[in-house]
Amino acid sequence: MAGNNSSVNVYSLGGDVVKTISLPTAFGTTFRPDIIRKAVVAQEANKRQPYGPSKMAGMRHAVSTWGKGRGVARVQRLTQGRKAAESPNNVGGRRAHPPVPEKDLSKKVNRKEKRLAKLSALAATADPDIVKNRGHWFEEDVTLPVVVEEDIEALETTKEVLEALENLGLGDDIIRAKEGKHIRAGRGKMRGRRYRRPRSILIVVSEEDAPLVKSAGNLPGVEIVPPSRLNASVLAPGGDAGRLALFTESALGKIGEW
Repeated sequence: MAGNNSSVNVYSLGGDVVKTISLPTAFGTTFRPDIIRKAVVAQEANKRQPYGPSKMAGMRHAVSTWGKGRGVARVQRLTQGRKAAESPNNVGGRRAHPPVPEKDLSKKVNRKEKRLAKLSALAATADPDIVKNRGHWFEEDVTLPVVVEEDIEALETTKEVLEALENLGLGDDIIRAKEGKHIRAGRGKMRGRRYRRPRSILIVVSEEDAPLVKSAGNLPGVEIVPPSRLNASVLAPGGDAGRLALFTESALGKIGEW
C-alpha cells in the first residue's frame, strides 16, 4: 500500500494540530508505478501537436544535372550557377526523411487503467518515503498528505500564503524549487522555454475561484487545482509518483466521494 497512515492531522494556519481525521479509501489504493508512468506518458503524448516541414522545403530551386563524364558528382545544380542544390546531402537541400504531419503521435490507455493510475498516484502522496524519494523537502513530524483548515483558501496575498506554508513545515520545498531553476539543455532553450524549474507543492482547493488560487500562483513550482482536475499527470509529474500535496479539509471531503 502506498499510504502508511489511515489518519492524518488537520492543521491550522499557524501550524497547530486542530484534530485528526481518517483519509478517504482512495488513499489505500495499491501503488502501481508502472500504470502511473503509462498514463502520464500517454497524456503527454496526446498533447503533442503534429509537425513537419513544408512539402516544398529545400525544393524551391531551378536545377538540372550535368550528367556523367565531367568528373563531378551527378547531383542537381542551379541552372543559374554551379552550386549544388536540392539533394539532401547539399546545403539548403531537402531533408532525406523528415517528420510528417500525418503521423499519429497519440497513445491509448484503457479507462480502468487511467482511473487506477490517478488513484495510485493519489495514494502515493500519503507515503513519506515516496515523497522524499521524489526530492521534496518537508519537516519530519508533518503527516502526509498535509490537510489544512478552510481558512487557507481565503488568503489573498502571496506573503500570507508563504507564511502559512512555513508554519506548516513546507517552506523549504518552496526554496528548493526557487533555487533549482536552471537553463534547459538542448534546443528547447532557443524555442521559448529557456528555463526549467522543479515542481513544488500541489495545493488542492475545494473551489476553483478561491482567492488562494491567485495568491499562491506566484510561488515557484506551486500548482493549485480543484479535485475535479486531479489526474496522474498532476499528481505525478513526469510519471514520478510522490508529489508533496496539501489539501483543504473540504477538498479532501470531495475526494472521499470518488
